[in-house]
Amino acid sequence: MRALISVWDKTGLDGFVKGLDTLGWELVASGGTAAYIEELGLGVTPVESVTEFPEMLGGRVKTLHPHIHAGILARREVAGDLAALDAHGIPTFDLVCVNLYPFEQVAREHGVREEEAVEMIDVGGPSMLRGAAKNFAHVTPVCRPADYEFVLGELRETGEVSHETRRRLAATAFATSASYEAAIAGWFAGREAFPPVFVPVFEKAMDLAYGENPHQGAAYYSERGARTHLLARVEQLHGRELSFNNLNDLNAGRLLVREFALPACVIVKHANPCGVAVGASIEEAYDGALAADPKSAYGGVVVLNRAVSAALGERLAEQFVEVLFAPGYDEVAVEALIQKQSIRILNDLERRSTEASERDYKRVLGGLLVQDRDWDVADREGMEVVAGQPSEATWGDLLFAWRVCKHVSSNAIVIARDLQTIGIGAGQMSRVDAVRIAVEKANELGHSLDGAVLASDAFFPFPDGPRLALDAGVSALIQPGGSKRDSDVVAAVESAGASMVFTGRRHFRH
Repeated sequence: MRALISVWDKTGLDGFVKGLDTLGWELVASGGTAAYIEELGLGVTPVESVTEFPEMLGGRVKTLHPHIHAGILARREVAGDLAALDAHGIPTFDLVCVNLYPFEQVAREHGVREEEAVEMIDVGGPSMLRGAAKNFAHVTPVCRPADYEFVLGELRETGEVSHETRRRLAATAFATSASYEAAIAGWFAGREAFPPVFVPVFEKAMDLAYGENPHQGAAYYSERGARTHLLARVEQLHGRELSFNNLNDLNAGRLLVREFALPACVIVKHANPCGVAVGASIEEAYDGALAADPKSAYGGVVVLNRAVSAALGERLAEQFVEVLFAPGYDEVAVEALIQKQSIRILNDLERRSTEASERDYKRVLGGLLVQDRDWDVADREGMEVVAGQPSEATWGDLLFAWRVCKHVSSNAIVIARDLQTIGIGAGQMSRVDAVRIAVEKANELGHSLDGAVLASDAFFPFPDGPRLALDAGVSALIQPGGSKRDSDVVAAVESAGASMVFTGRRHFRH
């Protein structure tokens, strides 16, 4: 049996080649890999002895040779293939172990020169790997150190790698090659905002019990090359495995809580915030978010941007929380929380914002909608006061409501007071219905709307929505503006003695 080995990453290689050697395999290796195997005291045949041709072009050409690729690609059941090998004295390879140059790591390095990145584009490696995968009926393609022990295990037990395992390894090999090429293509197209061919790559992070509903299969994948992702450096301290809906809600909460530098709490249900508050302390923020809508908060995902103290942990333990996410926990808090078997406790060790270059994807029938993520910062700069004159305290509430509104499904209305949401209308087909729901929710929960503010993710096409809120006690509104009837809306607000701000920018979230 004969193995061809050419790897950049030597992780686990010593055990793998020693295992093959013990089983009587001939080891053929290229360049640095051959030297590494020799240092282990094992016999190895250098590639140039097989090709009878030295490496050239600084190592760019060493395995691109018929004596290599014919030995990989020959079909053992085709007489013509075997005759060709015999005529040229080419023995076959039964296993090909290849991993590729670290293009992504080098290309991402600060200050790397273009020619340095180009040198990390592997040509021979993918060719050998794809050849072995194509001929998986006879050749075992191995490209991950994680598979070394499994392959050795089958060889030790049966003397061969099973057809099913070779087929599975072929799928891994082609996926590895495809993701590698996608990274290179993305690097070349990096100067184009939306290139003609867009090839994102995702790697499975975890299997999920099911999707949005029990009859749907599901898994969570992280994007290859992303600086961070939803569960990067997140430690689960307690609770059952995370579900599809848990992760979807967690994503909504994490994106929203990043809007605030002060202590903040976001409680999410069905990917929409049901309670959001900012406070002088994280305890105050949690109390405000819970009081915003305690009924909806039942069984929600709670996201905090400060560590959980002992006192807060005890209060959280009194509630039914599906997922709790925070950057740190007091030991006493953890002891109180783990008394609840169902709560999933996540410790955020990342504490770093995603880069603003991240894209937003939405799956559609047979395709993908791709856009820049909405990283707009709620800043008074550029906003226009079109009615009344908001006080500084009102400005604070307006900007708070505007930040929250960006993360509510459209049509979205957020009513807030004292840096706390008190009424949210989400996902309505009619904007006036969204206002009505937000007002009714606030009244139902006993929140006073006197002096409250309202944020709308898009312009009001008519004065009816603002009038509903103004009649209920809202004293200031913030919205993008831009309707043909803006003057009618402004007049309605002025006649009520209220204030209104145009942002000049909308925040649809469908």
